[in-house]
Amino acid sequence: MRVAMSQSNYIPWRGYFDFIDDVDLFIFYDDVNYSHRTWRNRNKVKTATGLVWLSVPVIHGRDTLIQEARISYEGRWIDKHVRQLSFAYREAPFLQPCLAEFVALLERRFETISQLNVAVCRWLMGKLGIATRTMMSSEVKATGDKYDRPIRILREVGATAYVSGPTARPYTDVDKFRAAGIGLEFKSYGYGEYPQLHGAFASAVSVLDLLFNTGPCAREHLKSKLPNEVLVEAVTS
Repeated sequence: MRVAMSQSNYIPWRGYFDFIDDVDLFIFYDDVNYSHRTWRNRNKVKTATGLVWLSVPVIHGRDTLIQEARISYEGRWIDKHVRQLSFAYREAPFLQPCLAEFVALLERRFETISQLNVAVCRWLMGKLGIATRTMMSSEVKATGDKYDRPIRILREVGATAYVSGPTARPYTDVDKFRAAGIGLEFKSYGYGEYPQLHGAFASAVSVLDLLFNTGPCAREHLKSKLPNEVLVEAVTS
């Protein structure tokens, strides 16, 4: 069984979903400290005047876990996000009913950023035809630091191979994966262009851009053209 783990993100880019689509089980790594000004609570959309951040205000402290970080609803940010998306993509051929469904999710007013991110992610997976099973890291009884805990989680869920995001390379001990008998590979991101509004193509934007512009053809533009980098071959019976 191929497994991947990542912290939850707000309306992630298409590479996040390609990553999920590569595996049999995807684990939202949400019982770790929340980091401010990261992808946890914001992402970019493309507008006629350039890339714009859509940010969710989050209440947190130094030791707040992602799953504990609460959303603030004082600033009417939902209305702002809806206005920006409606204006930026008003000429996109598949804006509706996708936008209406997204707004309905926002209006559920989830308590934490983790709850919002996971709900939106699972909805987007459905839109992209991704059937990967998902779970939360807090559901797994495994302890340890950022070097050891991932392997312990993988053992608990019965993983035979682990697909890691490239940013985790500095604290990934390849020898520990070999010793554990778990395959290891790093995700490679390399994507082609798709029909997009507002001038020169921009890749690092929310996957909503892909859905609004390509609709039922979004899946055709999802997968990386580069193979993953395999460091430890998975053991097969």
